[in-house]
Amino acid sequence: MPRLHSQKNTMQRIWLWVLCAMLAGCATPARLIKPPPPSAGEKPILVGAHGPLSAERSQAILARLSQEAGGSDILLRHIRVEEALTQFPLTIGNKVTLLRDGPATYRAMYEAIHNARDHINLETYIFRDDQIGRQLADLLIKRQREGIQVNVIYDSVGSIKTPDEFFDRMRKAGIKVLEFNPVNPTETRKRYVIEHRDHRKILIVDGRIAFTGGINYDSVYSGGSLSRPKRVSGNGKTPWRDTHVRIEGPAVAEFQKLFLGTWNKQKGAPLPARSYFPPLGEPGHQIVRVIGSTPDSGVSIYHATLLSAVKSAEHTIHVTNAYFVPDDALIERLKSAAGRSVDVELLLPSESDFWAPLCAGRSRCGGLLSAQVQIHELRVAMLHAKSVVFDGVWSTIGSTNLDWRSFLLNDEVDAVILGADFGQQMEAMFKADIAHSNAIDVAHWRKRGVGSRFKEMGARMWEKWL
Repeated sequence: MPRLHSQKNTMQRIWLWVLCAMLAGCATPARLIKPPPPSAGEKPILVGAHGPLSAERSQAILARLSQEAGGSDILLRHIRVEEALTQFPLTIGNKVTLLRDGPATYRAMYEAIHNARDHINLETYIFRDDQIGRQLADLLIKRQREGIQVNVIYDSVGSIKTPDEFFDRMRKAGIKVLEFNPVNPTETRKRYVIEHRDHRKILIVDGRIAFTGGINYDSVYSGGSLSRPKRVSGNGKTPWRDTHVRIEGPAVAEFQKLFLGTWNKQKGAPLPARSYFPPLGEPGHQIVRVIGSTPDSGVSIYHATLLSAVKSAEHTIHVTNAYFVPDDALIERLKSAAGRSVDVELLLPSESDFWAPLCAGRSRCGGLLSAQVQIHELRVAMLHAKSVVFDGVWSTIGSTNLDWRSFLLNDEVDAVILGADFGQQMEAMFKADIAHSNAIDVAHWRKRGVGSRFKEMGARMWEKWL
């Protein structure tokens, strides 16, 4: 009987959200995506475990990065633009571990959770009531009962199929649980804007380890994507291909600030006192900037940063993205880069869990292919990753899709990692994905059927609301 009540409650929430979306979506104005002017001559100051570095040391580190990028000063100019766009600092001394797909990511996460000594903060879009979701929930409840404070933020729309009882069980165990922007307007704690969603994926353990990327807590991630291409995921469907990172070092404090900032803005109940900002060392040598975009800022910081990076690239631009519905500014920057002999390659999905963004993105392929942008579609898995690597030295991994929703309506988070060593790992991962993809040829693309063109045209009309 409780299960029946749960299903009924979920259906009521789904219909409520659909109704509100229909009423709100059509009235949503398209906002101009325009980066603020850069501060010319600004000298970025890097931050370490003990605070800001001297101007001399900061410039020495950035000069080394410039040498890794081929000796050009274009990377430094981009970093200055990036510095002007965001309040998030460049942090040094970080250790960044690249995690490919769900199994590797979950293993690393569970190990960190098992070893937690003070607190666990988790923020996610989807927290599913399935094998993966229940496994994580059980582990979090166990740690809470062992005296580790667990705090959870989940998005109301992303987790709309998850019954209330799933989260109530965690609450009864003492876990602090916050529903981001409830779809039911009577439950909201702030000004009601249904389109504003929390698409971030953040896990912070003891204020010392942070995870971020594109992976939610869902059984679609239970199978690897490339080691056994024919293997299916836990739900019997095509496995999902995604990317995450594990970070130690000064950058972890920036993720913690984002989590606590979201909790406070959503008017969550006061959190138990814990050591949320412990002293941090410098366990590695990677330079990381955490970019937290939110519609509250009036401009997508990640989008503006991406435009600058594309403009600054000299050799390669390798983009992996699951929902590619770009605006005209990004399209023109990519075409312009290809026109100046930059190797621009896009890895996009061949199938999707939602047909409309796939078709809207494909409607852009003709112009890109004509401009010598190379496009590949992953054929062995459902692509859900969101990553970029420029010139082998400027990389990003995070939650931001290259679409209007991520740029204008969602809270998103992305980690920018600078350096050739991590860039080489990114390039190797990109090449491995390309090896399991189909190249899109412009001649064959122009011969696609009327049905495909019709779907692309229809999806393109609604691209700002997908």
